[in-house]
Amino acid sequence: MNASTMQGKVVVVTGAGRGIGRAIALMMAAHGARVVVNDAGVSVDGALGAEKPADEVVGLIRENGGEAVANGDSVAQWDGARRIVETAVDTFGRIDAVINNAGILRDKIFHQMTEDDWESVLKVHLFGSFNVSRAAADHFKAQQSGSFVHMTSTSGLVGNFGQANYAAAKMGILGLSKSIALDMGRYNVRSNCISPFAWSRMVGSIPNTADQEKRIAKAKTLTPETIAPVAVFLASDAARDVTGQIFAVRRNEVFLINHPRPIRSMHRSEGWTPQTLAEHMLPAVKASFAPLDRSSDVFSWDPV
Repeated sequence: MNASTMQGKVVVVTGAGRGIGRAIALMMAAHGARVVVNDAGVSVDGALGAEKPADEVVGLIRENGGEAVANGDSVAQWDGARRIVETAVDTFGRIDAVINNAGILRDKIFHQMTEDDWESVLKVHLFGSFNVSRAAADHFKAQQSGSFVHMTSTSGLVGNFGQANYAAAKMGILGLSKSIALDMGRYNVRSNCISPFAWSRMVGSIPNTADQEKRIAKAKTLTPETIAPVAVFLASDAARDVTGQIFAVRRNEVFLINHPRPIRSMHRSEGWTPQTLAEHMLPAVKASFAPLDRSSDVFSWDPV
């Protein structure tokens, strides 16, 4: 990939005022894209604030000779998402890629989670990814091209404590991405997911115990800039044959993550009863049960 990889393309990056989104927006512009920098300027938990971080990112892009425009609409709102896409089309005349990165956290142990904790996180992550994608879909269909890149997480792919809302939203995004890839493939529209490992203010807000301090220190070395190249690649023509996939990125490591598939099967010609399931099926498949592990259990080695 070179400095003109995204030349002529228009990209929307949501949640692009800070962290991973900011790094992606800057790299997109460095590779020739015209960028809509979307950020509602909210806090980690979604509370409205006075900051406008999108303006700073736009300024940096323009200082380096790129083209960008800021947008402060919320992805969680149907009309707001449509305005984000309209900003791209009205300003630059088209839209070629959407990076669904915006997110908030409301972490709590499940039995303490409120309805608002649940709904707020799903509205931004899952509904937001749908809203912006749907707003761009008609443009992609008309021009017979386009790329979606959605952010998922090992909190959903593997598991984590105190993140039922976040994990559910991130697993929902997998289903959304795969469905888009299937439904819009005929129009040369692609859809993929990235599961990023990177230190950000969202990660920094997750409650941690004393025995996790060493892990947190290592996590801080995982910068958002290591995620951006994969997002740029997936949005570019170099990834024209890549769709419906899940990539995890951890510093210099890139993983291809599998989709759930059957791993064992059993049958009885006469059918099953609760008793035969307990006596026959359970002992046969129990050794193949997925362990109740967390992301840190699976990715247990230091990042390269």
